[in-house]
Amino acid sequence: MNISPHSYAETFIAEDAVKIAARARGHELGTVDASQGAGAYLRHLAHQLNAQSVVEIGTGSGVGSLWILEGMIASGTLTSIDDEMEHTSIAKLAMADAEIAQSRYRFITNSVMDVMTKLTDRAYDLVVYRHNSEDLSFAISEAHRILRSGGVFVIDNFFGGSKVQDPAQRDPKTIALREAGKAIKADTESWVSSLIPTGDGLLLATKL
Repeated sequence: MNISPHSYAETFIAEDAVKIAARARGHELGTVDASQGAGAYLRHLAHQLNAQSVVEIGTGSGVGSLWILEGMIASGTLTSIDDEMEHTSIAKLAMADAEIAQSRYRFITNSVMDVMTKLTDRAYDLVVYRHNSEDLSFAISEAHRILRSGGVFVIDNFFGGSKVQDPAQRDPKTIALREAGKAIKADTESWVSSLIPTGDGLLLATKL
């Protein structure tokens, strides 16, 4: 059987039983999660950044949280924000299954945009956005504020189900993703950016 390079890359790093179970719980609730390949990449990125403080916007099932925590330093803390209590609940189950100390994460269930405004300036190494694309314009500005110099902002699922690259797709969520990409790419005084075709697309922007 001939496997495509994309499929091979997506499954190159296997998920453990805890992540598989968390993903299954998320599927039942319809959560938006990091793909297997995107999760592995985020773990690698957190490790490269020697990340101590990370913000994840859109907790989902907790799969992304698990991957990111694996890449962070042992004393690091992940702050994950979601506006759905059900998502937070199943993500906490995933943390318990993985036997991750409660001191290593805080899950906040509230309006994502309200919480972001309360986060400390220049205090974070990595911000991962996996939430409503129509809030991206605000999120980009807030991410730049809370990231340290050299910190990275990631928009997960940037392709929007393969719609962003199709000019004929004009729904509000797709337009918002497309405009966010254009804004980051054009702002060369604030960001160094790249786009990689892992999962449903990861847009990466390093704060200058």
